[in-house]
Amino acid sequence: MNIEAIAHIKTGFTQKFGIPRQSGLVEEIGYVVFEPEYSNPTYIEGISDYDYLWLLWGFSKNKPLEGGTVRPPRLGGEKHMGVFATRAPYRPNNIGLSSVKLIEVKTVKGTGPVLVVSGVDMLDDTPIYDIKPYIPYADSHPDARGGFTDTLLKGQQVSVDFPDELLEKLPKDIRQSAVQVLSQDPRAGYDRGKNRDFKLAYHGYDIVFISTKTGLIVTDVIPVNK
Repeated sequence: MNIEAIAHIKTGFTQKFGIPRQSGLVEEIGYVVFEPEYSNPTYIEGISDYDYLWLLWGFSKNKPLEGGTVRPPRLGGEKHMGVFATRAPYRPNNIGLSSVKLIEVKTVKGTGPVLVVSGVDMLDDTPIYDIKPYIPYADSHPDARGGFTDTLLKGQQVSVDFPDELLEKLPKDIRQSAVQVLSQDPRAGYDRGKNRDFKLAYHGYDIVFISTKTGLIVTDVIPVNK
């Protein structure tokens, strides 16, 4: 079976570091741009009747999986677990699944329909292989167990000290989402406690921060190629 991209998504994440570990955690906007052969509006007729969509996509920058276990970053990168018992990005077929909120459908001259979605957790220009509507009665299981994530999700966010003079270096429309991305603590578990600068590449800016016992402190915002 051959799988080809039906679209690509445009996001503000130009590097893997800092991308939310799950969809919906950050109100990051993405733009799903269809390939020419799928840009006919008939392919998305009726899609505006749904609030959320499932995107099936490809981890396009990953190395091949070696063996059947992975080391989830949220477990400190030390504990091994079976790949199918995690949502780690390193997988036999490198396929990702994200639930995103559909904000609007735009028509762009020369491009066709573009889906504006929120809650994305994908690298810029990630290939999209399929789109399916999110159906609440079938897709929502609020009482389901979540494995090791049940304990990790509690208190997962960290405090972020983003000085106003640095925050104002970012465009207004991405300031809130930048703080949200940092509050998810983009560092891997094995980087906790390290006394060094970290750099988040976000929408054409490098956001430099350090960690303390109480959270993250932004120390600089640097425009990239501007």
